Amino acid sequence: MACCVTRELSRPDRALRARQAVLVVALAFTLLAPGIAHAQSAPSNAEPAPAASENAPRPGLFNSLLNLFSPNRMADDGPPAPDATPYTVEIDIKDADRSLRNAVEGASSLESLSHRPPSGAAGLVRRALADRNNITTALYGEGYYAGLIRIRIAGAAPEAANIFEIVEAARKQGPVPVRVEVEPGPLFTFGTVQILDARTRRPLADAPTLRRLRLEPGQPALASNIVRAEGALDDHYRGLGHPFARVASKDVVADHKTSTLDVSIYVEPGPVATFGRFTVSGADFLPPGFIEERIEIAPGTPYSPETLNRLRRRLLTYEAIASVRIEEASKLDADGSLPITLIVEARKPRYVGFSGTYSSTEGAAVNAFWGHRNLFGGGETLRLDAQASWFGEKSEAVPDADPFGYKVSASFMKPGIYTAQDDLVAQAAVLREVTNAYVREAVTLVAGVRHRYSDDLSLQIGIDLEQSQVEDTTGTGDYSIVGVPFDLTYDTRDNELDPSRGIRFAGTLEPFAYLGDAGAGPVMVKGALSAYHAFDEDKRFILAGRVAAGSVFGAGLYDIPPQRRFYVGGGGSLRGYDYQSASPRNDDGIIIGGRSFFEASLEGRIRVTDTIGIVPFFDMGSAYLSEWPDFDGLKYSAGVGLRYYTAIGPLRLDLAFPLNPGPDDGDFGLYVSLGQAF
Repeated sequence: MACCVTRELSRPDRALRARQAVLVVALAFTLLAPGIAHAQSAPSNAEPAPAASENAPRPGLFNSLLNLFSPNRMADDGPPAPDATPYTVEIDIKDADRSLRNAVEGASSLESLSHRPPSGAAGLVRRALADRNNITTALYGEGYYAGLIRIRIAGAAPEAANIFEIVEAARKQGPVPVRVEVEPGPLFTFGTVQILDARTRRPLADAPTLRRLRLEPGQPALASNIVRAEGALDDHYRGLGHPFARVASKDVVADHKTSTLDVSIYVEPGPVATFGRFTVSGADFLPPGFIEERIEIAPGTPYSPETLNRLRRRLLTYEAIASVRIEEASKLDADGSLPITLIVEARKPRYVGFSGTYSSTEGAAVNAFWGHRNLFGGGETLRLDAQASWFGEKSEAVPDADPFGYKVSASFMKPGIYTAQDDLVAQAAVLREVTNAYVREAVTLVAGVRHRYSDDLSLQIGIDLEQSQVEDTTGTGDYSIVGVPFDLTYDTRDNELDPSRGIRFAGTLEPFAYLGDAGAGPVMVKGALSAYHAFDEDKRFILAGRVAAGSVFGAGLYDIPPQRRFYVGGGGSLRGYDYQSASPRNDDGIIIGGRSFFEASLEGRIRVTDTIGIVPFFDMGSAYLSEWPDFDGLKYSAGVGLRYYTAIGPLRLDLAFPLNPGPDDGDFGLYVSLGQAF
């Protein structure tokens, strides 16, 4: 299990989460919440209106459970209505599939509010009359434009002249019976769909495809797709350099003879623009010019929303900045450029928190931390951590070792030490680490300068210092390490926690001026490449792959300090196997690590609904005694994962099984984290 409490949400440590193989009992559930779109009720010219509120009540066991355990349940329900009129409701939908039935029942206030009787006969009648519009909206949202809705209260229509008397008489006999009969009629499909210039009434040559807009002729004519298409058209033309693009109007006509919906959408692209002057406000908590130096968009650059999004993302990497709001001018300057205003807000400078982790293979740890996001007023960050850990079992290499460990560390970053693209980064730590392969006590320092060449490419050059005492199967040794690491990162992913396209490469080349008993000369090289490809525009099927490899050459295995050897196994490398277990062992079967390693993973990320996904995966990997991977003795595993997609990223639950386990390997591994595995 893992928990974290902090005064403010901080960036998660993905590497740590990935290595947690947590034994849990998981309850998996699927929430089907069909979209509800509103539309006008005229059958001959059905024009969708804005989508229904996301807070509208939805039926079902899951929502009932949420309501039951909500601490605000009683406050939300409020006091009972005066002169409450209890009723029962029966909804009969002719020839409806599950999606349509859920949509209708979810739209019905009579159904969702049945636990809260309305006030008097008038309240029940108002609720029934409102349901007619609600259900009509739900039918339009599912593509049914010729539906018939009959509502009867104690056998009478809500519009009946004496309906109040009928309700009062019925309530004396008990809850008032309400019956809703829905005949959806035929499912309409899209007929003729046109994207036209609002000025010339002619087709726009650079319009997106109807498939991309989900308006393909012959497909179900969901009203919600028309609403989404308007936003997609705005985004499309803004992406082509038209900042004032908008949908001017639309004609939506339902043909009841052919059960088709003809749609004409009229677009005003507006003028093509370039970027003009940038104005910054609200950044007085940073040095003058701090934001301006990092804008990097020259006047005259073609207008692009993606360019602005990259700028926002780049500025938000500085922890002192809480938000960046971009306001575009309402008109172009005389030269055709668009002025932009950046409104910056500061985060609280200080934060404190604690976290805890438990792993069946790596033990438990608790961590307390304090941080400052703007230490000297120039965007500098400092974080202090104090961690205590328990390995959970005897170390294979040092069975009599104390299982408790600790780590006290400080991390510092100063932006813009030479230019706005150069940051100073440093981390120092005093620690005691217990694993199956070794027990280490050390003082470490890693510091360097990170240069950002672009939003995608950066290079960090630094120094790696360590003084440690390490005990393993060969005894206890004192090690001094001096390295000069070069870290190259290239990242084009569209999303860090749930990428659907792009690649990420992270590589390290580190020559050692001193590496324990090996002395000067050894070189460590390692790299990892991940790639992502969505096969459809909706990103419902994504193929993701990862390959990683590394080597230390120029030194023998036992000349390399144990903590600098390579190990494979666990949630961050080879799922289904224990931490470090897919690594070389000595004659006694104790893990000793290797001079090289290889890992590969392949995942098919399949969205079953908007919130639930299934991920079959296959992993392979091993560490080797040789300088370069010889691919002999590779370990394999396979499994399936469940994803629950949230606004901040997918919740991951992976169950993995070793395919060729050894005698010391377990039967399965279970992993939980936020974000995809890679």
